[in-house]
Amino acid sequence: MIDTEKLIDDLIDLSFREDIGDGDHTTLCCIPADAMGASKLLIKQEGILAGVEAAKKIFARFDATLKVEVFMQDGSRVKPGDVPMVVSGKVQSLLQTERLMLNVMQRMSGIATMTSKYVARLEGTKTRVLDTRKTTPGMRIWEKEAVKIGGGCNHRIGLFDMILLKDNHVDFAGGITNAIDRARNYCKAKEMNLKIEIEVRNFDELQQVLNHGGVDRIMLDNFSVEDTCTAVKLIEGRCETESSGGITFETIRDYAQAGVDFISVGALTHSVKGLDMSFKAKY
Repeated sequence: MIDTEKLIDDLIDLSFREDIGDGDHTTLCCIPADAMGASKLLIKQEGILAGVEAAKKIFARFDATLKVEVFMQDGSRVKPGDVPMVVSGKVQSLLQTERLMLNVMQRMSGIATMTSKYVARLEGTKTRVLDTRKTTPGMRIWEKEAVKIGGGCNHRIGLFDMILLKDNHVDFAGGITNAIDRARNYCKAKEMNLKIEIEVRNFDELQQVLNHGGVDRIMLDNFSVEDTCTAVKLIEGRCETESSGGITFETIRDYAQAGVDFISVGALTHSVKGLDMSFKAKY
């Protein structure tokens, strides 16, 4: 497992080094070091707010004297004109933290908003929406948190908290049974209680998995809706089911109605537009 708090602190430190370098010379040249003020977070687009807790960490990491007043929490539905928070303290600190905070909150809020739309699309079914590892390098913890804020579920955080035997693993291992047996033996030898999921590309591979057993979830990769219905009936009661590959917002409900437990959607994180907001001086 990973130390999440350390990972976030390291990300914040790296982001400030990337942005500020040897100094924010624009701010340093025109704002006195002792100048005090306040800035408000102004929402400019409807959506789901996410990243409030992340923003608090960013401000505290840069300048612990900054005071953050929060009026709307993560998961709140926001609209243009809303002011979820006001931050007060040294003006130099407000200006130097502005962009990182906005980058994180805009992206997280965009992800939460997109996820909420997919979740609403599946209302009335048993199917849950999963994210993937198609995330921004370094931002995964926050992006996956945004998925949860939007009502979705995390598939796995990384390569360390679940075994997912995908097509390349199966092919390199020499087939379905080899891949499953090696995964189970590995967990036993390492005394690790990891769930095992395997991806299948067709009914032949599915039948091999069902005949062999030993997995917790089967991922149906690029199955049609009709084939998914058939596959779910074959699997029923043996393990969890997941659909993945080529599923769009328009088709996701059809897959849910086919009876799968989960649908993974890479679009939740890999191609989301940030929610529009700004950080303006408060007079």
